[in-house]
Amino acid sequence: MRHQRCRTKFFDLSTRLILIGSIISIVALSCKSDLKSHNKPLSISRDLEQIRENGKLIALTDFNSTSYFIYRGEPMGFQFELLQAYADYLQLELEILTENDLDLAFGMLNDGSADLLALNLTVNNERREHIRFTEPIGQTRQVLVQRKPVNWRVMTLDQIDASIIRNQLDLAGKTVYVQSGSSYFQRLRTLQDEIGDSIHIVQVPVETEELVTLVAKGEIDYTVCDENVALVNRTYYPLLDVETPVSFPQNYAWGVRISGSDELVESLNEWITVYKKTKSYALLYAKYFSNPRSKRIINSDLYSLTSGKVSVWDDYFKDYGDTIGWDWRLLASLVYQESRFDPEAESWAGAYGLMQLMPSTGEFFGIDITRSPENNIRAGVKYLEWLEEVFRDKVPDENERIKFILGAYNVGPGHIIDARALALKNGRDPNKWDDNVAYYLLRKSDPEVYHDPVVEHGFCRGEEPLNYVTEVLARYDHYLNFVPEK
Repeated sequence: MRHQRCRTKFFDLSTRLILIGSIISIVALSCKSDLKSHNKPLSISRDLEQIRENGKLIALTDFNSTSYFIYRGEPMGFQFELLQAYADYLQLELEILTENDLDLAFGMLNDGSADLLALNLTVNNERREHIRFTEPIGQTRQVLVQRKPVNWRVMTLDQIDASIIRNQLDLAGKTVYVQSGSSYFQRLRTLQDEIGDSIHIVQVPVETEELVTLVAKGEIDYTVCDENVALVNRTYYPLLDVETPVSFPQNYAWGVRISGSDELVESLNEWITVYKKTKSYALLYAKYFSNPRSKRIINSDLYSLTSGKVSVWDDYFKDYGDTIGWDWRLLASLVYQESRFDPEAESWAGAYGLMQLMPSTGEFFGIDITRSPENNIRAGVKYLEWLEEVFRDKVPDENERIKFILGAYNVGPGHIIDARALALKNGRDPNKWDDNVAYYLLRKSDPEVYHDPVVEHGFCRGEEPLNYVTEVLARYDHYLNFVPEK
């Protein structure tokens, strides 16, 4: 089975509450900088030229309801789509790592695990000692997140304002929880100087949106959040008030390593400057920060951050994936590619159901694929098992064999076997997919190639199975980031 490439972190709400209760430290003016724990920048030679040679941009982002998440089986998020647009501009594969702990995120950038931090990083001088900022992605300000009174719906605006914090001076003596390593901590320390009194600032290793949720649930009273993210969260929790600013407008940007990133940051700055002026950027920002559908998404059973689900068919994927030794999330990604999880999907050629099987394939295995979604999945898995037998002795490496099976599921085993024969004849490795068998599969649309004597199955439009394999495996990586194995 293919090894996981993406970093995964899961903490449920109860675990986060335990963390808050057991390892918080209340800090005041005498506390050291929150950035002192970040790994110091290293001299790593992986600039844009090396990234291009590797063919892959490795970016780190956080997972929450605006940056990066899975909904109805599809990866989504403002940071994710921005990253994908930039990777497409560079014509590079995108690999996403996820990390909600800012200390660890900075460390992963500076130890070379990631090329780029795609986070809403507030631009400030203290952080410039640790990372190099790109051109700003946008602007926002920091706001206090608090609850309105219980009976706020029957109160006037003046009555609500009188019962909550509207003047920053009233934060004196209050306890405010913030994410460890965040700019919110720095801002609150500065605000203490400005108001001439103490604010009890509690740093916790909990992502900011989780802290917002804790405010909404009454577990804590106050946190601080970027206004654009706070406004989105208010659509989920109408009792939240996010109208009290604690900062002036500030730029937020992406970050790269201080040294050895001149070409990358120049490319990023050029692209960001142009892209921010496009209609695509405006629509993307509106999609995630001004979308009335946001509440429906986060409350859905198919919002993976809270449900851990990819689709309503997950139990079938788990049961039948086990029968062939597949990670169920890989099977789910294949099914999404085939039908977008629509059990009644039907192609122009007559392929039917979740796994887009021809009726003759179901008949071969003695299964009526139209009778039920479970039957359709069962027949599809039988076909995958049959393909496994076809390639088991031909392709010894299990991770490589998955690519051959996926390609064969899309275009049939005959064309894959032809491409193996062409690779062998021309001195390439018939047991390797990328740049070997895939190279000749792509060329099978050329008459000189598909008329070669070793080719038995003729013309093939090879671009489709190549894209199929790439997209299924890329989506599988996204699922690994969010969805538990069991």
